Amino acid sequence: MRPLRWLGAVCALTIAACAAAAARTVEEQFELPVQVTDSYGKAVARPITVTVFRDDARDAPQPLIVMNHGRAVEAADRAALGRARMADAARWFVREGFVVAVPTRVGYGVTGGDDVEDSGACGNKRYASGFAAAAQQTAAVLAAMQRRPEVATDRAIVLGQSFGGMTAVAVAAQAPPGVAAAINFAGGAGGNPKTRPGRPCDASQLERLAGAYGASARIPMLWLYTENDRYFGPDHPKAWFEAFHKSGGVGEFVQFPPTGDDGHALFTAFPQVWHPAVADFLRRQGFDMKDAP
Repeated sequence: MRPLRWLGAVCALTIAACAAAAARTVEEQFELPVQVTDSYGKAVARPITVTVFRDDARDAPQPLIVMNHGRAVEAADRAALGRARMADAARWFVREGFVVAVPTRVGYGVTGGDDVEDSGACGNKRYASGFAAAAQQTAAVLAAMQRRPEVATDRAIVLGQSFGGMTAVAVAAQAPPGVAAAINFAGGAGGNPKTRPGRPCDASQLERLAGAYGASARIPMLWLYTENDRYFGPDHPKAWFEAFHKSGGVGEFVQFPPTGDDGHALFTAFPQVWHPAVADFLRRQGFDMKDAP
């Protein structure tokens, strides 16, 4: 009987290995019609391209992450974005049990169209309307994804990098249904590492805006920055978070030591730095991060 038991164990292990091998990350895309209002009050209707990453072997509804890209300084670079993917981070979250949706917002890459997030010249910024336009698109993606059978309707995370990071804060302030937490990677606007390193345009306006978001944001948030962020510097993000927190915002602020040549690239270039902090935060929000550090 021992050889039979051994053979049975081998078969069971082989079946498990085959099942694990069958699981794979599927990448797909779809077009989602959205309507937004730009800084000048103009209504813009346009379909955006949304890239979705998921594990096709998972049957039960999975928590969702909507992941927003940043905003390049130059218009040519925004047009050259192509299709926003942030594939390495997306695949890491998929391995941890999430479905990930990455919109290419209006005015960028394959979506194209008007620059609805334009906040004006450095001396005359209108940041709130730009983040509102990005938040409108994020809300549309959330609603569309929550209608899919593989997505849980009550366990979404909104995450973003740079302009997308502060967009996550703006979305948190709106408390859309089903969003359980938000993560801000190097969030802000108005930075230019070439002409104004560490000195974003009208940083005090961003501080006031962060305070306004904090007045209504009650879902848990994680803000992640580095000391050598060449867009925003080491001090402005602290002031923004302090304003957010003082007005009632629920969140945690983490500032990593200098990372690479420009810590603003933390999210895409240095995942080994942020994985532990994000995994710890999400575990404390009740998410099952089995394979994370």
